[in-house]
Amino acid sequence: MATTADTQISAFISSSTKELVEKYADAHGVKKGHLVEEALLHHLQALRDLPADVIIPPRVGVSKASLELVAERIAKPRRPTEAMRDLMGPAKKRSR
Repeated sequence: MATTADTQISAFISSSTKELVEKYADAHGVKKGHLVEEALLHHLQALRDLPADVIIPPRVGVSKASLELVAERIAKPRRPTEAMRDLMGPAKKRSR
């Protein structure tokens, strides 16, 4: 098997992402560099092999107007349509 020289890259990441990387690496006994490389390879393979419409981004940006609409729908949800009720099936009482 041929070996390749390692190349170092630099990237700025959020402190929360850094914390997640460190926690995972510590918990699983892997080096952070290995974890980052495996994650990049996995992600790039998914981007190459899967249709674009099934890739779910880790973050979704919304406009202020969209955010306000979502907040309004959460505060005042619409009644389900007949098609939605058919899809979800009969309502069942939940025991507590």
